[in-house]
Amino acid sequence: MEAGNRVICPGSDGIKGTPTLKIERCPNCGREIELFSSEFQSVCRCGFTAYNNIISCISWCQYAKECVGEEVYNRIRASAAKRNEEKAG
Repeated sequence: MEAGNRVICPGSDGIKGTPTLKIERCPNCGREIELFSSEFQSVCRCGFTAYNNIISCISWCQYAKECVGEEVYNRIRASAAKRNEEKAG
């Protein structure tokens, strides 16, 4: 998608800009968990880690850092690495 001479990535809408809030129920204790669209995960008061259903191009797109910004890029990459470590160990 193009806006003038700039290419806009429609896949980054849920990652950058104004975050949206989604309330989920913790499958462990039943409490509400706040999941913001700009966050990869949220931890319930009981300790359960809930992951956002972010399906993004950050892991493979060469323009990801430029597209979503360095801070968001680094935060999502760090959360993804932590999640992978938890799965492995």
